[in-house]
Amino acid sequence: MTQAVTKPQISLEDFLAMPETEPASEYIDGKIIQKPMAQGKHCELQWALVSAIRNAAQPDEIAYAVQELRCVFGGRAIVPDVAVFLWDRVPFDKDGEVPNEFMLAPDWAIKILSPAQSPTKPIDKLVHCLQQGAQVGWLVDPDERAITGFLPNQLPTVMQGSDQLPVPPVIPLELTVEQVFGWLRVGRH
Repeated sequence: MTQAVTKPQISLEDFLAMPETEPASEYIDGKIIQKPMAQGKHCELQWALVSAIRNAAQPDEIAYAVQELRCVFGGRAIVPDVAVFLWDRVPFDKDGEVPNEFMLAPDWAIKILSPAQSPTKPIDKLVHCLQQGAQVGWLVDPDERAITGFLPNQLPTVMQGSDQLPVPPVIPLELTVEQVFGWLRVGRH
């Protein structure tokens, strides 16, 4: 369960100057909200999604995927469980390296619900991403074995089983809901 830290509202600049927390904290509407501590299914899905997206999109410099990256945009600082940026939008530094700060919305944001977590705040974060230019958002619910897809100017779609998941069109990746949740079966099962 996420908790708002009981402090007066602060500016985004003051928040960004604060030390990092574990788990990460986010800044939304003048409030600091600490993310819930990730648990097993959350961690496995997050790792598998980043790996699958990187394998499909990074070798050909199509997109860059990363987990738990603070993204600052639209007056907020959020930390999607998985953030994906199209290659030409990655703000590489002067040495061609990935920078420490990403001051832009991801092209694809993925939030994974933790047990007993309300979906309201993650949905709000995904909608904010879309309002700031994201192409796709996913809300992954391991308990329900469902993924809700968010696309600009469309109603959210709850997908299960063999439903094909939306991804940014330039990323050569086809996934179904059952494939994603199949990653929870690790080892030789």
